[in-house]
Formats: sequence, structure tokens, C-alpha cells
Amino acid sequence: MPNIRPISDLRNNFSRISEAVHEADEPVFLTKNGVGDMVVMSIEHYERQMARIELYQKLDEARSEIRAGAVGIDAREAIKDLMK
Repeated sequence: MPNIRPISDLRNNFSRISEAVHEADEPVFLTKNGVGDMVVMSIEHYERQMARIELYQKLDEARSEIRAGAVGIDAREAIKDLMK
């Protein structure tokens, strides 16, 4: 279940929000006038999200290259070559 708090908690209870994002390793969603406004997360969580996005972008690029006719090598063969 997402952790949703009013944006005023960012000012009034910053340390509790900081503890929440680090302990649960989940973002905290902040609302302004009852409407979603922003998300607060730990640096570690953010970096993992960015790495995941980068991986998805690379996979999408590889799929596009394959659709365009690029010839690759079998993953098993690539691993064998790396092991040598």
C-alpha cells in the first residue's frame, strides 16, 4: 500500500518522512489540497529506478536493431567467449 501524506508533512515531519523512505525502501507520495503533487524517495531507490529504466531502454534499442535486420550472436556463445 502506498505511503501517502500531505505536503505539509515535508516541512513539519521531514525526519519521519526520511525514515519512512529509507526503512521501507519505498517512495512517499505527497499531496497538495488532496491531489497528488510529488514523490519523495531515497537516493538508493532513485538510482535503482534509473538503472532499471536504462536497462529497459537498452533492451528496446536491441529489439529495434533486431527488427531492422541486425545480426547478433547467441548469448550462450557470448558467455563462452567471455569465460575464455
